Amino acid sequence: MIKKKWYVLKTLTGHESKVKSYIENNIKKFNYQEYIGRIIVPMEKIIQIKNGKRFQKEKAYYNGYIMIELSIDIEIIYFIKKIPGVINFLCEEKRGSPLPMREYEVDKLLGNTTSESIDNISINIPFILGESVKVIDGPFNGFNGTIEKIHKEKKKVELSVLIFGRKTPLELNFTQIEKF
Repeated sequence: MIKKKWYVLKTLTGHESKVKSYIENNIKKFNYQEYIGRIIVPMEKIIQIKNGKRFQKEKAYYNGYIMIELSIDIEIIYFIKKIPGVINFLCEEKRGSPLPMREYEVDKLLGNTTSESIDNISINIPFILGESVKVIDGPFNGFNGTIEKIHKEKKKVELSVLIFGRKTPLELNFTQIEKF
């Protein structure tokens, strides 16, 4: 079995899923199953409100980037670079060879963080559950709300805000709110 590493592939913004499906559809055609492993487009769920209706949508977490597990080979690099929507691999220098992801980055991507690696990372969360805060940025600027959930890894909070007398959930970054 050929050893594979994870690499970051730069794509046109908004074409991440198309590039992923193109690669997946052509792996068998060109007999690259041995060289190309998993392909991940990290996604995040966003709650939007339009015309008073709330709906959930998925958006690429890193616009213009996908993560791909593969064994570097000149033929594989050429195959991937000629895919429509692909710009290049993430490299240390211009026209350099693709730079593999670090082990802790791969663990974070795959959700394999161990308690040892979590202890080494200190995340300062300036808010607590149930705390009253004020929205200072975005379309809900000036509204007050109560923190319902805290997402440490994404540095986001879910707020409950009163809009027209009804509680409305919002997901905002730490930088979009402040304490009273």
